Amino acid sequence: MNRIDSTFAALKTAKKTALIPFITAGDPALDSTLPTMHALAQAGADVIELGVPFSDPMADGPVIQRSSERALAKGMTLRKVLGIVRDFRSTNQTTPVVLMGYANPIEAIGQAKFVDAAEAAGVDGVLVVDYPPEEADEFSALLQGKGLAPIFLLAPTSTPERIAHVARLARGYVYYVSLRGVTGAGHLDVDDVQQKVAAIKAAVPVPVGVGFGIRDGATAKRIGAFADAVVIGSALVQAMVDDTPNAAQRAGGFLSTVRTAMDC
Repeated sequence: MNRIDSTFAALKTAKKTALIPFITAGDPALDSTLPTMHALAQAGADVIELGVPFSDPMADGPVIQRSSERALAKGMTLRKVLGIVRDFRSTNQTTPVVLMGYANPIEAIGQAKFVDAAEAAGVDGVLVVDYPPEEADEFSALLQGKGLAPIFLLAPTSTPERIAHVARLARGYVYYVSLRGVTGAGHLDVDDVQQKVAAIKAAVPVPVGVGFGIRDGATAKRIGAFADAVVIGSALVQAMVDDTPNAAQRAGGFLSTVRTAMDC
């Protein structure tokens, strides 16, 4: 069983909501990503989303855009990201890792070669923002053939047809974008999110996580009351940048407060 599936199964038995932090590989420093991943796992992360930096991250807000820019300027690449996952797996065999990014770096390697390399490194799932589900049948089949989960975004504007297509292809979990906008945006309407999540859960066979606009433990707790997972990214990335020399410690401390709020 894929680590993502076993994690969600255990959480369901324990009646807990998954906490999924997002960080950009290579930011705020090339050597901070691996210790940060371990710190996040120790602080209560159930799945880690590891961002592959890209020069035109169209779905991301300014915090994560700048994070990608800094990582790229330092020389982070997709192959190096896979190397970090491989190093993480040398001491952590349980926490699922999902790569989140864009198509260009994958296309530069080749889809099949990328999937082989991701499996070998210990990746559990892949979310490619600009692979729409209507065009992702072949890539999804490659991932599933290696036991990796193809993960997709759904948004407030997603049509019933797109939701049905995602329901057919998705494994692991579905990531519901709770806002019409980019990552880190504000004005989160929790009641509206709850209604949309209920409709998606009725249509898809995998857990539904919610991200975008979740900046603190209180909001995470409210979302976690009805979602299967809470994804937190921009606020975490900003906290790390604010204390770059102690990025891993800062990330672990921040996530611990969110985990405590969700569990109390």
